[in-house]
Amino acid sequence: MKFFIDTANLEQIKEAQALGILDGVTTNPSLMAKEGITGKNNILKHYVDICNIVEGDVSAEVNALDLEGMIKEGEELAELHEQIVVKLPMTKEGIKACKYFSDRGIRTNVTLVFSAGQALLAAKAGATYVSPFLGRLDDVSTDGLNLIDEIRLIYDNYAFETQILAASVRHTMHVVNCAKIGADVMTGPLSSILGLLKHPLTDIGIAQFVADFEKGNK
Repeated sequence: MKFFIDTANLEQIKEAQALGILDGVTTNPSLMAKEGITGKNNILKHYVDICNIVEGDVSAEVNALDLEGMIKEGEELAELHEQIVVKLPMTKEGIKACKYFSDRGIRTNVTLVFSAGQALLAAKAGATYVSPFLGRLDDVSTDGLNLIDEIRLIYDNYAFETQILAASVRHTMHVVNCAKIGADVMTGPLSSILGLLKHPLTDIGIAQFVADFEKGNK
């Protein structure tokens, strides 16, 4: 499973990259605003800065809701860097834009997916990635992991090449369970990745090793 980090914070991206396990980055206008990145030129520059840190795909989201606007913004984003994947909303116009880009060899990520039917449409339109938001489904008492499982079954049934990018990952068990189900990618905060390192028995074992070493080397 690929590991993406969902942020616009360059220091967090660098920290994840330094682990040697980072495969890409997803971000959006909300995450950009959180880091104080505003204005078109600053946002475009920030996408390039992210691409210069990581080696993998970087999802850059369009803001337009109409087809013409999505195409214009998407083409501009795709020209920024070869690692850019154009992020599109799961709407009728978004699916049209997805088909437009896929026909022209421009990679896409269809986002805000909350049903298997939506994921099926995205795959039919040639999406590179589809982003089901499991955490947000959990927030409204719906099993987000079950959606990942349904999409995996459908994609395997028909050998769709669209990759399942489990989004809105909140914690380490989301990551582990997505890996069990067979999600191609997970994207979440740095904490969800670093949390995989932690186990109390590891800490106890290291403390014991250090104590034994110090005893024998005084």
